[in-house]
Amino acid sequence: MNAPTTTELPVVVVGAGPIGLAAAAQLAERGITPLVLEAGAAAGAAVREWSHVRLFSTWGEVTDPAAEKLLAPTGWTRPDAHTYPSGGDWAEQYLQPLADVLGDRVRFGVTVTGVSRTGRDRVVDADREQQPFAVHIAYADGREERVIARAVIDASGTWATPSPAGGSGLPALGERAASDRITYRVPDLKDPAVRARYAGKRTAVIGSGASAFTALAYLADLAKSDDGAGTRGVWILRRGISGSTFGGGEADQLPARGALGLAAKAAVDEGHADAVTGFRTEAIEQADDGRLVLVGEDGPRLEPVDEVIALTGFRPDLSFLDELRLGLDERLQAPVELAPLIDPNQHSCGTVYPHGHRELSHPEQGVYLVGMKSYGRAPTFLAMTGYEQVRSVAAAIAGDLASADRVELTLPETGVCGGAGLFDTPDAQEVDGGGCCAPAPQLVQLGAPATAGTAAEQTPAGGCCGS
Repeated sequence: MNAPTTTELPVVVVGAGPIGLAAAAQLAERGITPLVLEAGAAAGAAVREWSHVRLFSTWGEVTDPAAEKLLAPTGWTRPDAHTYPSGGDWAEQYLQPLADVLGDRVRFGVTVTGVSRTGRDRVVDADREQQPFAVHIAYADGREERVIARAVIDASGTWATPSPAGGSGLPALGERAASDRITYRVPDLKDPAVRARYAGKRTAVIGSGASAFTALAYLADLAKSDDGAGTRGVWILRRGISGSTFGGGEADQLPARGALGLAAKAAVDEGHADAVTGFRTEAIEQADDGRLVLVGEDGPRLEPVDEVIALTGFRPDLSFLDELRLGLDERLQAPVELAPLIDPNQHSCGTVYPHGHRELSHPEQGVYLVGMKSYGRAPTFLAMTGYEQVRSVAAAIAGDLASADRVELTLPETGVCGGAGLFDTPDAQEVDGGGCCAPAPQLVQLGAPATAGTAAEQTPAGGCCGS
C-alpha cells in the first residue's frame, strides 16, 4: 500500500479549547482533516477550571464564524450576543457541542509529549521541509502512539503553567513550602469549602490584571456578607498607583472589563483591601503563628496573611516542541514577528495590530503557535484575536495565501494607554502615546478613600503607568 501524500495527512491541533476547536472548524471548512488532541476529559478543560468566572466579552465576541456554520445543522443557536457567559457557560453551551460535532476528529485524555519532523531531529537539514511531522502522544493508561501530520497547530494555551509569586520570575524563597496556602487561580467563593478558606481571613492578592481585579472584587463581596466578617485583602502591586491602575473604567470599549477595574478600586476605597505598591516578593516565610509573611526584594516585610492568591500571569510550556526550530522572542517567548506588536515594554495602547499566519510562522514551516500560547508571556489576549489567527493559518495551510494575508482585526481599546512590563522599570521614560511613569516604587498602603485619592494624584490620570 502506498504511503499517503503529505496533503492527505491530518493537521494536528493541540488543545480542544476555544482556539483549538476554532482551528479544527476552519480546517474542516476547507476540506482539511483536523485531529484535535486534548489532555483533558472534555472540551474546554482549562476553561472549566474557571467556570465560575464571568467573561468580560459577550457571546457575540467569543464564538467563531466557521464553528457556528459547523454547528448550525445540529439546531444549535448562539445565546444572546449581548450577554456575558461564564467560563462554565462557554464550555457547556458552545465548546462541548462543537467538539461533539467534530466527533472522532477530537480525542480526549491524550497528552502530546513531543513533536518533530519524521526521521529528523532539530539538527538535521537534509530534506527537512519535505518530511511530515511526527507527533508523539501518551494516553492515561500508559499507551503511546505516533501520529503523522502535515502541519501542527499548537493551541494548548498557558493555563497549566502560571507564573510564580516571586518578583524575579522564579518562585519566591519558601513559595513551594507554602504551596498549601497559595493558589494561582481566582478562587470560586460560591463553593462552600473554598469560601470557608478565605472567610474572615487576611489574603494577599499578587497581580495587576483582570484576574487580580476579579479576586479583589470577590473578596470584597465576601467581606460584606454575613459569613465573611473580617475578610480583608492585601493587594500587592509591583508598580505604583496611577490614574490608569484600575484599567480603562468607563472608557473601556469592553464595558465589563472596565467594570472589573472599578470594582477593584471600590474594594480599596471602601476599606476591604489595602494596596501595597512597589513590592516585589523575594521570600514567603512562616510566622510564629503559622501565617505567611511576604518579604520584598529590598527588605520590607508585610503584616502576616493567612492565604496568598498569586495572579501574576502565565507562560508557555515549550518542552514538547524542543525538537522543532522555533523562532521565539527572547523576552516574551512569542513568535519573533508577533512579539513587537504585543510587547508590553513598548505597547502603549490596548489595541493589537492585525496579524495572521506570517506573524505566527517559524523557521520550521508548517508549525504554528496560536491563541494564548502565541502571546508567550504577554497579557491581554482576546478570543477574537485567536479566531482570526486560526482563520488565517487554516487558509495558509490550504494554500490560499490571498485569504490568509487578508487579515482584518479590530479589537476594543482599554480606554487608557499603558502596558505592563515597562512599568517595572523605575526610571522608565516617556513612550509613544504620551504620559509618564511614577518615580521609583515605594511601599504605600491604601485603605480609606482619601488615601487612595492622594496616591492616585502622584501621577497624571491617563498616563502611561498601569497597575
